[in-house]
Amino acid sequence: MPEPFDTLHFNMACALAMKGFGLASPNPLVGCVITRGKTRVGEGYHRFEGRDHAEIVALNAAGKKARGSTLFVNLEPCSHTGRTGPCADAIIAAGVRRVVAGMEDPNPLVAGRGFRKLRAAGIHVDLACPEEQEFARRLNEDFACWIRTKRPFVTLKSALTLDGQLALPHHMRKGSSSWFTSEVSRHLVHFMRLKSDAVLTGIGTVLADNPLLTDRSGHSRRRKLLRVVLDSRLRLPVKSRIVKSCQSDLLVFTGVSPRSAKARLLQKVGVELIQAPMGRGKIDLTFVLGELGRREILSLLLESGPALNTSALESDIVDKLFLFYASIIAGTPTIAFANAPFVLSSLRSVQFHALGLDFAIEGYLHDVFRD
Repeated sequence: MPEPFDTLHFNMACALAMKGFGLASPNPLVGCVITRGKTRVGEGYHRFEGRDHAEIVALNAAGKKARGSTLFVNLEPCSHTGRTGPCADAIIAAGVRRVVAGMEDPNPLVAGRGFRKLRAAGIHVDLACPEEQEFARRLNEDFACWIRTKRPFVTLKSALTLDGQLALPHHMRKGSSSWFTSEVSRHLVHFMRLKSDAVLTGIGTVLADNPLLTDRSGHSRRRKLLRVVLDSRLRLPVKSRIVKSCQSDLLVFTGVSPRSAKARLLQKVGVELIQAPMGRGKIDLTFVLGELGRREILSLLLESGPALNTSALESDIVDKLFLFYASIIAGTPTIAFANAPFVLSSLRSVQFHALGLDFAIEGYLHDVFRD
């Protein structure tokens, strides 16, 4: 059993790591806490533009008090030189006595080398308990996916009625609004956008709902949320809200030549277009993920209708499913979640979230650490 002292400070390190949402990508989320005896002497987390890794921030805060200390960190300290020097070397030089870490770094440039370097220097290295290791892995599942496959980690998010519909009948809608989930659920959606590098939808959703798809979480972020639209025939209206709000953050994949009149018009107002390969009238999703991965997009939130949901599930590109359920019944078929049967029993590591009057089901179709 882990010591309560260890659990407390490891959880504090993870909480610090989460302060890097929207700031650390394309680097991993890392938080660090340093204790000496029963006293916390240093802490820090990684922000990409700050350059220093979490361990360095915490060591600088601890100063000479780091000698003989215990360092808690959610990810293995790096052992290679990148934008900064190796954290493992700095930990050794500071005289740290013990390191408690959440997981091995999935980056093949590290992948256990940091732990071996620390142990070779006489530092005692422990892994956190299994539950804490699992939480540490989930914190950086997008980084692990991208570093191993060079494609983003894909989360498919949908809001459903209790009878599985994406929309209410017109007579049940409140005014012009199509929203039926609670404020709590909508707040969580914006937090999910904050955690994501990009959000993806299809032209059908744009034409039906005229969404903004912006991050309105209220938190700062280093890179703008990249909004991505799949539009095989380039039907995207120039006067749509997503185009009118474009500030070099809208990318459209299409089957139409970028030299067409409509393409030139969209590019003139700041929309970036990429002509993508097509298959059976649909844009190649593997190509899309490859291009986003090339741009260091680690995490992709899929918010779309049944057509794109179906294509994504059939193409096996979805890693995680997050389904919001409102406490309301449509009572009649409106818009289904997907145009093909989908069995929730295929999900792994399923979690249930109570969200006021709503609830959500979160589960995995792929495990980037084990598959």
